[in-house]
Amino acid sequence: MTDWGELWSPIRLTLELASLTTLLLLVVGTPIAWWLSRSRRWWKEAVAAVVALPLVLPPTVLGFYLLIALGPDGLGGWFGPAFGLRTFAFSFPGLVLGSVVYSMPFVVQPIRNAFEAAGERSWEVAATLRASPWDRFWTVAVPLARPGFLTGAVLGFSHTVGEFGVILMIGGNIPGTTKVLSVAIYDYVETLQWQKAHVLALGMLVFAFLVIFSVSLLERGRAERAR
Repeated sequence: MTDWGELWSPIRLTLELASLTTLLLLVVGTPIAWWLSRSRRWWKEAVAAVVALPLVLPPTVLGFYLLIALGPDGLGGWFGPAFGLRTFAFSFPGLVLGSVVYSMPFVVQPIRNAFEAAGERSWEVAATLRASPWDRFWTVAVPLARPGFLTGAVLGFSHTVGEFGVILMIGGNIPGTTKVLSVAIYDYVETLQWQKAHVLALGMLVFAFLVIFSVSLLERGRAERAR
């Protein structure tokens, strides 16, 4: 018999992690995407390459260096005590920080593309009306880039939900703290608890389909409005 209470714990933890990570990614990723879309610095593509590194790095490599950074001999040891932690490694705050790094390109790139697609005309028109750069950003750039924000939020959330390698490296398998959905499925398979693994895996399969379908609808809507 399936213990739904046991299954709900990793689901809840995953939803909390993905929601918080997506919020932080929108806050941190928006200024990065804006700078990448507007800057004329020759080295901006080097910055873009650093942001995109998680796309090509093996999760174990990224997870290894994040583990060092978040551990007692890295930044985690310096800032962890301020949050009542000895270190950020093998903790929920550590998962959030690692997820922000790992999912960054999935949020920054769509927003950057949306800013670039908006063009210069609306921005220049607002400038002739003496709108400040801050006002132009919030009243012109952000509304025009809304499809990019929606796509970035969906991709960032779904990518965080599906994380495994990085999560396992920096968080381990601590029930109620770092045991998210992907780790729970792995744990159930390893211990031959097939029914529980089936329930969670099927839920992830349905979720993945809905994400791809939603992104396709967003892209189609943006293409139709651009005509």
